[in-house]
Amino acid sequence: MNEPHPATPLCDRLRAAGEWNPAWEPFYALDPAWTEAFIAMGTKPMRAGVLDPKVIEFIAIAVDASCTHLYAPGVRRHVRKALDLGATKEEITAVLQCVSVLGIHTMSLGAPILQEELSARETAAAAA
Repeated sequence: MNEPHPATPLCDRLRAAGEWNPAWEPFYALDPAWTEAFIAMGTKPMRAGVLDPKVIEFIAIAVDASCTHLYAPGVRRHVRKALDLGATKEEITAVLQCVSVLGIHTMSLGAPILQEELSARETAAAAA
């Protein structure tokens, strides 16, 4: 018996914005309503507007770059967003340094991504 697909506006919004993590797809396929609740819980701090958007990106960089996560696509996405919000390379480096106490892999993953993104930004600026 097929049950109707529940509404998943937050999941749909993440997909539309290109921020959907493909790793979420299997549990979305099994239980879209649970996935929507999981996304609602995880995005509540961002949606609440309590923290500055740049601070949220710093936290996301720290989580994704931590040795317990090491999720390079997330680090890249959040470094880009932080730079778009006016973060400096020194601020992002400080975030990576703070989380590096969890393991040196944080800097091994995050520092090259920061360098690549800064280089890409400089190249784009020079072309404009």
